[in-house]
Amino acid sequence: MKKVIQIPDAPAPIGPYSQAILVKDTLYVSGQIPLNPKTGDLVDSSIEASTHQVMKNIIALLTEAGMTIENIVKCSIFLKDMDSFSKVNQIYAEYFRSLPPARETVQVSKLPMNVDIEISCIAVID
Repeated sequence: MKKVIQIPDAPAPIGPYSQAILVKDTLYVSGQIPLNPKTGDLVDSSIEASTHQVMKNIIALLTEAGMTIENIVKCSIFLKDMDSFSKVNQIYAEYFRSLPPARETVQVSKLPMNVDIEISCIAVID
């Protein structure tokens, strides 16, 4: 059975999907963009600020599911410009100091609300 994880501390979906779905011990987090859930404003002053906001949104969903960032086993990063890879990687590394999850990073032509970054992930309770 699946449980929908929908909380005010992560941006509300902008389409027909759930913020996250918990199935047994696995949490599937939908792609998070740099929306501030309290104000509804995009955090887009820099790719660094955007990346921090995305990670905060992911952490809020993990917390609601009784998990931490250490439970993440897989991330997918979507960038509008691969030239920002090193900056994103630097911020990302601040959140995954040991045993980072498997990951891919791809450049895409466009993201929702024309943001520069979106990250989705899968987390597992071990």
